[in-house]
Parts: sequence; C-alpha cells; structure tokens
Amino acid sequence: MKTILVPTDFSKEAGYALDAAVNLAAKTGAQVLLLHVVEGFVQGSFATQGGGPEDISEDVFIKKLLDKGKNDLSKLVARGNLEEVNIITSIKLGNPFHHIARDILASEADLVIMGSKGASGYEEVIVGSNTERVVRHSKCPVITVKYPVDFNQVTDIVFAADFIETEDNVAAELKTLQNLLDAKLHLVKVDTPGNFENSRTIKKRIHAFVQKHHLENYTIEIYNESTEEDGIIYFAEDIDADMIALATHGRTGLIHLLSGSIAEDVVNHARRPVWTCGILN
Repeated sequence: MKTILVPTDFSKEAGYALDAAVNLAAKTGAQVLLLHVVEGFVQGSFATQGGGPEDISEDVFIKKLLDKGKNDLSKLVARGNLEEVNIITSIKLGNPFHHIARDILASEADLVIMGSKGASGYEEVIVGSNTERVVRHSKCPVITVKYPVDFNQVTDIVFAADFIETEDNVAAELKTLQNLLDAKLHLVKVDTPGNFENSRTIKKRIHAFVQKHHLENYTIEIYNESTEEDGIIYFAEDIDADMIALATHGRTGLIHLLSGSIAEDVVNHARRPVWTCGILN
C-alpha cells in the first residue's frame, strides 16, 4: 500500500478518518493524501452565487477561501500525532465528489478513508452524500468511519455477499485487507423471505468461493433477517465484529433508485467501519 486518500471537511468524522489513515499508514509505510475541497464555488460562479461583499473581487474572494482552507489544513497536519507519517495536503475548488474521483486516479490511491455522518429518511433517499457517491463509484476500496478506529484492534471482519457475482478483484482486495490486519473473515449470506435459498445451496456456493480464492482463517455463516441490510448490520453486532466488508455495483440512474444499494444503506446505518470495493465490469 503506497497511498491513502483522505477527503476532509474538517468535521469530527473526517478527523476520525484522518486518524485512522495515519494509524494504517504507520503500519504500511503509505503516504496520506489529505484533500479539502471548497464546495459549491468554482471559478466564474461568483456573480451567480451572490458574490461576497461589494468591495471584494472574485479573485480576492477565491484567494480568501483558499487561504483559509490552506491554513486549516496546516493546523490539522501540525497536530502531534500526525508526525510519524508522510502527509501531503491538497486543496481544490468545486464539487467534492469530482475532485475525489480525479485524485483517486491521479494519485493511484490504494485506499480511500473518509468520514460519514450517515443519513436517514428524506435526506437519505433524495439528497444522498458525497460519501455515498464515492462508495458507489470509487476505483479503489473505500473505508467509511463514523467513530474512532484503531486498525491494530481490528481482528474480525464480516464479509457479506450473495457469492454469485463477487468478482475476482473484490476477493483479491479482501484478502489484502485480511492479511494487512491479520484478521479473521466471517463470510455471511443473509437469507431473506423475498429471496430465500436453502442452506445447503448457499454453503456450497460459499465453499466454492473459498476454494477459488484460497481463503484461510474464515467462518461460513447464514443469517436470516427480513432485509439484507438489517441482516448484515445485526450479524456484525451479534458477533461483535470490528468491520463490515461489502462489494458494490456502481449502479446509477433509475436502476439504482429502484433496486437501492445495500452497500450505501449499510454505510449510512452501521456504527462499525465499512470497507467497500467496486466490482469491475
């Protein structure tokens, strides 16, 4: 692992993400790319957004925003517990998701760690969040956190899947995560009334997944619940797991709205850190 990207909006959740990245970078020797995006303002939008004080030009206003962001980043990096790793700071103007996506590619990031406040009700359905969009579309694995995480204490990881279309790249990244943290995998299929399968069929499929990808140090579980999202979260709670791991599909548009996203729902509602990795088409 060479580069961990951490987007920050200076919230406490983003602070937890930075601390977690520093913790993991100390284990791996990776550098941390700390990105702050001044959201909702791009060059040329000054007039349409009402501008600033009448006696200030657009260029001056942008400079003030950038200077404040740079100052806040400097203060963040100056914290004593961040001195042990190499942190590179970056500040951009515009849409956070677009800049995060570009920086993932430009920096060849191996992992994104970002904070999530979670969402529910109207906000979850209509508004969404930059975190959800990154989880859905990222070209590398993403870990979302809501609370402090010490990767030295992560010993049990729940990997929930249907084990039908989990592609090779997800399995490879999952093994990398497991080896990095020296953790035990709990492979679970949530059986729901609307998509019921008998246990024998499920276990056969999971065993085939294990053999194909040469997994070690694992358990195989079947968990019954009304929805997959609840089953994943409740199973993780029942065994007191330290992390949840999921594959994502990157669906968009009407298909996404109709089918929903199990990964995004779990990211929103789980109290544990959630690792997600996109299935490559």
